[in-house]
Amino acid sequence: MQFWLKVAHIASMSIWFTGLFLLVRLFAARRRGERDARPDFFNPVANRLFFRIATPAGVLTIAFGMALIPWVAPGAWLVAKLGLVALVVLVHLWMGAHLHALGKGKQRRGGVLPSLLGWAPLLLLLAIAALTGAKPRSVGDLPPPGAQADDGPAHSSSALSADARASSRSRWP
Repeated sequence: MQFWLKVAHIASMSIWFTGLFLLVRLFAARRRGERDARPDFFNPVANRLFFRIATPAGVLTIAFGMALIPWVAPGAWLVAKLGLVALVVLVHLWMGAHLHALGKGKQRRGGVLPSLLGWAPLLLLLAIAALTGAKPRSVGDLPPPGAQADDGPAHSSSALSADARASSRSRWP
């Protein structure tokens, strides 16, 4: 069961990000006035891509990912990954709002935001893949989940016992 959930999660994530990449490409073509910017091509393709392909794939990706949470080891990587997924959802919603504005005839020219958000899906995908592959138990000076603290200062990295520090060092190079 877990194997097939992972397969479905990865497949739907691949479709979702492909849709986001293609939407970025269509928005860039429209901004530059290329052949793909013609309304008889852009409008049906962008709407179909966003509403019928990318959005359902995004919903399935999140649903399969939530179904996988009970089987994964908790750690800082999971919290960071969920934060990055929230950013991907925000980028997806921004693309939907931009598509809606273009459909209403509001032409947004230039600006830094569309250029930056064009790179966002790729950077977020790489960050999510790196976190999922590495699965770090802690980030920086934060102790791994479940680490026992001795009677030291309550809010410092020295609150870990010597045994917990040694065991956390032995697991990671």
